[in-house]
Formats: sequence, structure tokens, C-alpha cells
Amino acid sequence: MDLHVRYEGDDDPKKCTARRLAKFDLATLHKTTRATPPGIVLNPFAEQALSPADRTGAGDRLVALDCSWETAEQEAFDIGGVHRSLPFLVASNPVNYGTPFQLNTVEAFAGALVILGEREQAEEILSKFSWGHTFLELNAEPLERYAACEDSTEVIEVQDEYLADE
Repeated sequence: MDLHVRYEGDDDPKKCTARRLAKFDLATLHKTTRATPPGIVLNPFAEQALSPADRTGAGDRLVALDCSWETAEQEAFDIGGVHRSLPFLVASNPVNYGTPFQLNTVEAFAGALVILGEREQAEEILSKFSWGHTFLELNAEPLERYAACEDSTEVIEVQDEYLADE
């Protein structure tokens, strides 16, 4: 899948996973919303969860917004495409390790790729980070279960099991 990032540039450049993906030609950065192509937009404010069904309905392009969690607001996600939220996943990055729903850009892409049946690509993008393999290890069971779902409704049912344990 093609990975595209609407890049805000408000995080520490040394810790920015989107910039590192672009450095290795694994993602394309876009400075404006207008320049960002439509696709499956990973949006934490979206009303529908990402599911394997989105692969056939929305195409071969994933779009993420790279910005600080402190400044992320719904309006920032005004990007064309099909908006989907990621289900319950735990961060493995050094800043938010073990925190649910606080994924950085590469973790969001990797989680989405696994759910959409692109595990090898998820492994490839995570390989550029010393902690990357930990993301797949921490989330092995939920990712496998989400990837086996038919649609968003099933993904939410699986997610609810994990949230009940929290």
C-alpha cells in the first residue's frame, strides 16, 4: 500500500517516525491538506473502525496525520478519503510505551497494514526503528483477531473485549 502523511512538523524531528519513513522512501510527506491525496485516512475521531473490508472499498492508499497528540483536533483531519479509526492497540514507542491508543505514525500505519492484510509491509516499516518489532509483539493477539474480522462491527466487538479488561 502507498503510505502518505499530512505532515504538521510540530514534533521533535529526531523522534518523528514519519520523517524517518520518508527518508527510507517508505512514505510520502505532504505539507498541506490540499496536496495530500485521498485514501483510507487514519483518524482517531472517525466514527467507524478500520476493518479488512476497507481494503476492497477504499483502495491501496493509507493516509495519516503526523502531529502532536496535544494539538490534535478533529478539524486537523480535514483530509479527503474514507476516515477510519484504529481499534485498541498499545504503543511500543519509548515515549508512550504500554499506553493504549497513543500510537505514533509508524505504529498507526503498521497496525492498519496488519488489519488490511499487509503484515510484511508492516514489518518492513517497523524494521527502521529499534523498538519496532515490539509493537507487533505487544499487539500480536488483537491484530490477528482484527485482521480476521469481516467488518467494522466485528472489529468493535473484539475491541470491546480488550477494553473490558482495562
